[in-house]
Amino acid sequence: MTQTSPTAPATGSDELAAIERRVLWLATAIVHQANRVRPNPSGLKVGGHQASCASLVSIMTSLWFRHLRPEDRVSVKPHASPVLHAINYLLGELDEAWLPTLREFGGLQSYPSRAKDPDPVDYSTGSVGIGATAPIWGALARRYLTTRGRDAGTGRQYSLVGDAELDEGAIWEAILDPAVAELGEIVWIVDLNRQSLDRVVPNIAAGRLQGMFDAAGWQVLTLKYGRLLEELFTRPGGAELRARIDAMPNPEYQRLLRCDAAQLRDRLPAGNDALAALVASLDDETLLAAIRNLGGHDLGSLDEVFTSISDSRPTVIFAYTVKGRGLPTQGHPQNHSSLLTVGQMEELAASLGTDLSTPWQGFADGTSEAALCADVASRLRRPDVPAVPSVDLPVDIGRTPSGTATTQAALGRVLLDLTREAPEAAKRVVTVSPDVSSTTNLGGWVNKVGVWSAIERRDWFDDDPETIMHWREKPTGQHVELGIAETNLVGLLGELGATWSRWGEPLLPIGVMYDPFVERALEPWSFGIYAGGQSILIGTPSGVTLAPEGGAHQSITTPSIGIEQPGCVSYEPAFAIDTEWTLLAALGRLGKPGGTSSYFRLSTRPVDQTLAGVPADPAARERRRRQVVAGAYLLRRASAPVVTLAAMGALVPDTLAAAERLAQVGVEADVVCVTSPGLLFEATRARAGQGSGESWILDQVFPASRACPLVTVLDGHPHTLAFLAGINRVPAATLGVTGFGQSGSLEEVYRYHGIDTDAIIRAALDVVG
Repeated sequence: MTQTSPTAPATGSDELAAIERRVLWLATAIVHQANRVRPNPSGLKVGGHQASCASLVSIMTSLWFRHLRPEDRVSVKPHASPVLHAINYLLGELDEAWLPTLREFGGLQSYPSRAKDPDPVDYSTGSVGIGATAPIWGALARRYLTTRGRDAGTGRQYSLVGDAELDEGAIWEAILDPAVAELGEIVWIVDLNRQSLDRVVPNIAAGRLQGMFDAAGWQVLTLKYGRLLEELFTRPGGAELRARIDAMPNPEYQRLLRCDAAQLRDRLPAGNDALAALVASLDDETLLAAIRNLGGHDLGSLDEVFTSISDSRPTVIFAYTVKGRGLPTQGHPQNHSSLLTVGQMEELAASLGTDLSTPWQGFADGTSEAALCADVASRLRRPDVPAVPSVDLPVDIGRTPSGTATTQAALGRVLLDLTREAPEAAKRVVTVSPDVSSTTNLGGWVNKVGVWSAIERRDWFDDDPETIMHWREKPTGQHVELGIAETNLVGLLGELGATWSRWGEPLLPIGVMYDPFVERALEPWSFGIYAGGQSILIGTPSGVTLAPEGGAHQSITTPSIGIEQPGCVSYEPAFAIDTEWTLLAALGRLGKPGGTSSYFRLSTRPVDQTLAGVPADPAARERRRRQVVAGAYLLRRASAPVVTLAAMGALVPDTLAAAERLAQVGVEADVVCVTSPGLLFEATRARAGQGSGESWILDQVFPASRACPLVTVLDGHPHTLAFLAGINRVPAATLGVTGFGQSGSLEEVYRYHGIDTDAIIRAALDVVG
């Protein structure tokens, strides 16, 4: 996608500099108000990052007031959120009443939040690396919509990144993905202040970082010195000055920022006569300004570098800055969370032409600065997001599976059925996987809908009779394949799941990965949910049921994710029909205000589908479907139960076998098939008046009239279902997996973990006394 490089509107440098100073003041005052002025009865630290804000003020002022267009989007580094709020305030996008509320309950958030901040925020940030890479996946999501005939516009995708954030490995996973090199609308601006939370980084290795971006196909631009220093470099001794600054380690340079003019004259020449002569020729004011004249704070230099961006490939700008620029704490190695004192704030106000007693001053009407703010606000105003259309989905395709099948295979079957039963809804489905499409049973779906690519590529194996899975890459494809990096997958998943709120175009995104790696991807996926991305994450194969793979590929703790993850419903179906019903229900929750994400845990264990006992009567079938979607159903009903066996997923066949053998010795057992422990837990909270959900499923599946001792069993940690005993307050035994697995046959591995049929029987006999 070729972007048209924006042309910066004509702007007086005096007005822009005045706005820069006001943004610095407002951002600093927002943090000051939260910590020094607002009552704090608890005495707990409120926090904020005045120095981190200051290092980005010039960059953000230039970007917003000179170069941004309404179609552009910006991800702001977490600690600079007050700068964003200050700019939004000057542009009339944030009421003054919000400015004193940073980190207050219901107020401005600690970090930029699409979901919770009252002013425009393009990307939620806060978790290191996730906000930085989000615009990459936002660009891919927008391109996907565009190639499918949806109007998602154009525009650049900016990331304002702290240099220490480049330590996060997920950033490099994203940068190195082959698809990213084609995204010319991506622009990263690295705030190279050479400090981390605790220290000045001894060797930030900017050259090495630049080389890594270059090797990944990015345009690399460096903005190291401002125009004052560049002019000094042309004077006698200037070459020596450049060499001296270039060669000194980061901590030494930072120490110079803390020096007065006399100390600079002593330290800077380092025995070089030509440099000493140049330093001696400068007055104190010029000398102090020069040592701080880095490119990231020079509005003219910033203007030049922004206008030099080529949209033919991704761009990274390394902008050298001073952490705390313009504040008394500038350059100090421990300034990350330091707060200015009241006295320092009063001095800052005087130097910036403001007043601490009335901190929220904008620009007076009739001034050129006010006119510029009004002009920029008008220029950046975006049209309202269109109303989100409803997506009509069936709740029951109507087939009753027979024979032997796996829940993993059922996933692909449901997707194919959807293309026939609800073709318009199926067109909004997009699947994503980290190079595991074939091994997670998406092959048939991929063959049907094709692989998405911005341009069509030749499938050189389309005439090979032995090729079962065809890789047809085209703009109309509905499957996106990334490299083996789960964080990339869920990053893209979150942005695909946010298109309904960005452009009024809902997608139904489904990400598929091996279940043992869901926890690796959980943080970025959770952050995507927090930011409004609604998606379905499917982990398969799962559990120790993947017996031959050994302990490294057997998931244990993932079943409880659905209980613990906000904004998410989890399912672990036992049968193909359960997979169909729950997947259709999960798809129906996507792409709308108030929608939710879902997590599925599927299995490769072949199961006799007749064990599901799907009712033939339409009304009974619908009753079963509603129970499956709500979290559980009574699969085996005993005439006079003395024990209840509650099982989930792959362990249901063994539990049914245990019930039959128990019946042979006179111990009648009900068997409950649990499909969603999270929904059942929410139902128990609702019954106790602690939630807003419904509890009817408990009355139907765990009625008090059939209450008896309970055995729970699943291929995962036993605590996942342990709460079920509290529904009717019955004695219970909880079976599951609590240790790393072993390779072997299914029978051997189940026996090793005590979740086989014999173990279920023993537990049942023990619990009934």
